[in-house]
Amino acid sequence: MPALCDELILYGTDACHLCEQAEELLNNAIGAGLPAAYEKVDISQSELLFERYGVRIPVLRRGDGAELGWPFDHAQLRQFLNAS
Repeated sequence: MPALCDELILYGTDACHLCEQAEELLNNAIGAGLPAAYEKVDISQSELLFERYGVRIPVLRRGDGAELGWPFDHAQLRQFLNAS
C-alpha cells in the first residue's frame, strides 16, 4: 500500500464551484482508498495567497512543493499523490 501523502493543501475559495468539484474528487479518491489527508486553505484570507493563486484555483500542493492545478481527473490525482 502506498504511503500517506502528507502536507497536502487544497487552495481555493468558498465561492469557487471548481474548488468544490476538486474537493469532491479528492474526497472520492480518499474514500476509494488513496492514502491522503489534506488541509483546505481559503486564499481570500491572505493577500499573498490571493496574489499567487487568484487566477489558478483550485490548486493542490504537496509538501515537497509540487502543485497540481485544475482541471485534473481521478487518474491525474492518483498519479500526483503517488509521486510524493
